[in-house]
Amino acid sequence: MGQDLPPTGGYEPVQYKRNLPARGFRPAYYLLAMGAIMTYGFIKLGKGIREQNELAREKMWSRIYLIPLLQAEEDRDLVRKHYADLAREKELMGKETSAYNSDRFVRPTFAVAPANITK
Repeated sequence: MGQDLPPTGGYEPVQYKRNLPARGFRPAYYLLAMGAIMTYGFIKLGKGIREQNELAREKMWSRIYLIPLLQAEEDRDLVRKHYADLAREKELMGKETSAYNSDRFVRPTFAVAPANITK
């Protein structure tokens, strides 16, 4: 008795793969889409940063332009306090005395002294 041999011409090929279509887009399309989204985001981010810088510059210059007005207001307040002090001094002492060497107005300087002195 002889051994079984394959048929002449060989066996038919065995189909072990499934012929399923690929789902979704190709990976290159996903990469392009993500690149486009990120480019759009970075452009918007750059414009936002530029806008914030412009607003900060505008705020800084508005404060610079307000400095003379605020200084004049502070000077008027100091002069008003000075004349109120002179009037209070005249009321208490009965006459005007000056602790300064000139009649020129000098901006008062304040020194903060510590409340508790430790030795």
